[in-house]
Amino acid sequence: MAQFTTLTSCMLPLRANNIDTDQIIPARFLKATDKKGMGEALFADWRYNSEGSPNPDFVLNHPTYQGAQILLAGDNFGCGSSREHAPWALTGFGFRAVISTSFADIFRNNALKNGLLPIEVEAGMHRHLFELVEEAPHAEINVDLASQMVQLPGGRSVSFPIDNFSKTCLLNGVDELGYILGFIEKIAEYEDKTAL
Repeated sequence: MAQFTTLTSCMLPLRANNIDTDQIIPARFLKATDKKGMGEALFADWRYNSEGSPNPDFVLNHPTYQGAQILLAGDNFGCGSSREHAPWALTGFGFRAVISTSFADIFRNNALKNGLLPIEVEAGMHRHLFELVEEAPHAEINVDLASQMVQLPGGRSVSFPIDNFSKTCLLNGVDELGYILGFIEKIAEYEDKTAL
């Protein structure tokens, strides 16, 4: 899993509320068993026209936001079915963080286990971030995971919640198994002591 410490990026605004995992990665792409190519299928039904050409009206295809690593999404992002492919598609496209007022619990857990940071902010700050993107599309914000702070242009900052275990894993670039393997010597020592 990619390590996450700090991130400085502009934001890609996607105002729709209640975006479910079937929109993030449609069911027909769930046959894949690895992450390769998932980014191409991100928001496929919105991103591409029926014949497969890019939909110029969809924000992911807008030249202004190319290279953005932060998705600024509407309320209740990631609701619906529990597919790990959703964070695979988001990270495959290049996103490292998603900002919303709320996330579905299963999506949040899947995101954290796959190196994608869900940042929850209160409604007033959420509106302010959308206003910021409208006024200055290339404005960058800084996300500092260690301090759990988002720094905005002009010096304003806001904190965000994350559980300690997920934070530790992201800061060290390890998943749950990698975290456990970090204690392999202590585990072996314990097994030696308790062997019959």
